[in-house]
Amino acid sequence: MRDLPLPLALSARIAPVVVLAAAGWALTSGPFAASATPDHKSASDASDGGTATQQQTSTAPSAAAVTKTYADSPAPCTGITAGTVKSLVPGAKTAGKEIPSTDTTVRRTCSWNALKGYDYRWLDVSYEITASDAAAQKEYKDRVAERSGGGAVPGLGNAGYSVVNLTTESKQQTREGVVLAQVSNALVTVTYNGSDFETKKAPSTDVINKGAIKAAKDAVAALEDGRKG
Repeated sequence: MRDLPLPLALSARIAPVVVLAAAGWALTSGPFAASATPDHKSASDASDGGTATQQQTSTAPSAAAVTKTYADSPAPCTGITAGTVKSLVPGAKTAGKEIPSTDTTVRRTCSWNALKGYDYRWLDVSYEITASDAAAQKEYKDRVAERSGGGAVPGLGNAGYSVVNLTTESKQQTREGVVLAQVSNALVTVTYNGSDFETKKAPSTDVINKGAIKAAKDAVAALEDGRKG
């Protein structure tokens, strides 16, 4: 089997290809109840005889508590349907592999990848839970600003964005699509890329973009359905 030149840009995403292609790869907060303890004001009014006392209690208005639609992240490997995994990553195990996280209540990620013949595909989905809708909205806008050249994805959560980029390393092309979505106080990120190690070409922009959006719709639906359940 001849050695396959692999782009350095994929080194963080291609550990399993060691077995498949004999090539070395290196894998890659709570509602604060502004429950302001109610202020109790008592007034003791003694009668002329000093025998009766009347107390009045006044409660000051408390600030509204921040409501979190999603308290934690769903199991990420159930975020993409088996059918979508099979169509986007031929040859991959549909169960996926969850990537270790330092705090699974905040962020969880699952990935799928496979090399079929000389055609390589990688797909991952990440769920991130923020402290509030406002925090998620700000983070979403910041991340979109960092990824120019893409466009909005209508109907994907509260806001959706998709961008596709092509990179070339050692004459090997890799095309990667990233879809970001804000769903209340949660952020969903899907990454999908591919390369053909025989032709050294990458899948078309349309193929990668549609694939990433399809996976993102699955991921958002799983998040919303989990809350209903």
